[in-house]
Amino acid sequence: MVEKGYIEHQEEAVLSTAQRELLKESRKKDKKAVFFIYQALDETNFEKVASESTSKQAWEILQVAYKGIDKIKKIRLQTLRAEFEALQMKEAENVEDYFTRVLIIVNQLRRYGEALEDIRVIEKILRSVNDKFEHIVVAIEEAKEDNDR
Repeated sequence: MVEKGYIEHQEEAVLSTAQRELLKESRKKDKKAVFFIYQALDETNFEKVASESTSKQAWEILQVAYKGIDKIKKIRLQTLRAEFEALQMKEAENVEDYFTRVLIIVNQLRRYGEALEDIRVIEKILRSVNDKFEHIVVAIEEAKEDNDR
């Protein structure tokens, strides 16, 4: 209904009984679709479509509004991926602060739909901590190898 819509006839009197029933059913389906669209929207997006009388009209407005969002989402994902790859622990930074910084970027990536596995995050952290933690990284990697055997 939201993609194809329905044809509204101005003169219902000229329609056959079957055509009137079909029109009535189409209107009912359309009103249901409009209701569901309204229910799914926040206040800002609701205002964009509130004046539209059919689900097709509301849907078209939402498609136009969200086309730009998809482009912005792709750009934001690219930026976050680059930030993730460039992450490096700062010399004066403690481990907890660095983990927090990493997790903020990881959570943003996941929110934008990036399928980032925990193992990749852990490997990134182990590769990018300061040299003063190198002995801990080696111990963790050796313990993992022992467990894998």
